[in-house]
Amino acid sequence: MSTTLAVPFGAARDDAYAQPLVSYVLIRAHLYAALACLVVSMAAGFLYSLQFLGFYPAWAGELFSPGHMRLWHTNLAAYGWLVNGFTGMLYYAVPRLTGERVLSERLGKLIFWTWQAILVLAAIGYLTDHAQAIEWGETPTGFRPGTFELVYVPVDMLVTVGAVLLIVQFMTPLWKARHQKYYVTLWYFTAGLVWLALTYLMGNVLPEWVLPGASGAAVTGLFIHDLVGLYVTPMGWGLMYFFVPLILRRPIWSHSLSVIGFWALAFFYPLGGVHHFLLSPIPDYVEFGAISTTIAIEIVVTTVVVNFFMSLRGSWDKLRTSFALRWFYTGAVMYMITCFQCAFQTTWSFQKIIHFTDWVVAHAHLIMLGTFTFWMYGVIDWLWPRVTGRRWYSTSLRSWHYWLSAIGILLMFTSLTAGGLVAGFMQKELNPWEQIVDAQGPFWLFRTATGALLIVGLLCQAYNMLMTAKAGAAFVEEEGPLASEEATA
Repeated sequence: MSTTLAVPFGAARDDAYAQPLVSYVLIRAHLYAALACLVVSMAAGFLYSLQFLGFYPAWAGELFSPGHMRLWHTNLAAYGWLVNGFTGMLYYAVPRLTGERVLSERLGKLIFWTWQAILVLAAIGYLTDHAQAIEWGETPTGFRPGTFELVYVPVDMLVTVGAVLLIVQFMTPLWKARHQKYYVTLWYFTAGLVWLALTYLMGNVLPEWVLPGASGAAVTGLFIHDLVGLYVTPMGWGLMYFFVPLILRRPIWSHSLSVIGFWALAFFYPLGGVHHFLLSPIPDYVEFGAISTTIAIEIVVTTVVVNFFMSLRGSWDKLRTSFALRWFYTGAVMYMITCFQCAFQTTWSFQKIIHFTDWVVAHAHLIMLGTFTFWMYGVIDWLWPRVTGRRWYSTSLRSWHYWLSAIGILLMFTSLTAGGLVAGFMQKELNPWEQIVDAQGPFWLFRTATGALLIVGLLCQAYNMLMTAKAGAAFVEEEGPLASEEATA
């Protein structure tokens, strides 16, 4: 198989410039913000789950009702945790790969504060009932539905502006390095940034003013799926292709497979989103096209998983000594499970059973938390000592974070999948709705308990990060594979 170095032309050193190549200040800022958003998101998700158990607290009132908390849970996870986290990673990876600084640190600070303001405005909009009725696109348009009467801050427009600023900030070093050979990570980053702006405009503008009814629903389905597939996925894969070889100190196993994975994502993924609306008024030929492309992409993206596991061959012991690699490869296993599952659940026969059940909730949590969040955890575990100049404060807290998160998400996925099947077959047999709800009680209780495990693990991580920055011993980069990464779990 052909191979390529993890950093083919990013050999320039920080001291070769009058200013640092990498802005650690911006990385730390985005990671702190990402962590805060994830804590709030998980807390909102836990609160939301209590309504299914009949224990929703009376003090929450209308302002913090379950509907409002669900919007906080999903949107802060997407736009707060993931976007902030990915942006922080870009500030490290892009300059290292191109040998060029981002356009401006001042612009970086503007982007950071603008993005946090967007998150706050959106969160207030959710609580005050200005959300847009689009899954994962509830960010307030600021206009009365279907009109141009301004009733709130047009947050959607600010998000688009923020996406354009991100493109300008990171495309500058990419443009300067255009005469050099791009490593595949930069392919993913470039595409992900462009797709983010296009996907967001498509999902938040067209259904609101241009495409009502079933047509709007089809575009909404594309938006839901493409936000994951055309922004989160290329960012996640790009980070894996950068950090895994960097930590292993060896080339990725096959550059050819990495390129196949990229073009499969580009060609097949954009059309698959309609599979969210199977067995609906959307024409069958459109649904069938979504089914076909979804199955195709799930088959082809296994090349990514194969590439990462073959890169680890002969070094399996490093999963024991490196928490970062452990996060990466646990996430890769869950990614493989998700892809295998998706190839089946997107068919009409499966949808007849699982549609509108907790099977779908389980699937969404496994990919967003079990895969992409785990990959982000892995990057943070490796990078945090390097951006703070401090060794990890506590190895035990790192271990607790990993095991509580891994066990929590696997048990949650299993419980919700089983509950979804129970509900699906009961609906198929035309059981009364009250009986179906009663049958879900034990599964919902287990979901809340596993959510508590995830929150405790996250709090261990948050405390460890803060104490590392404040009181950790000095970190010194050493030579050799996995230097300074040894840890006993």
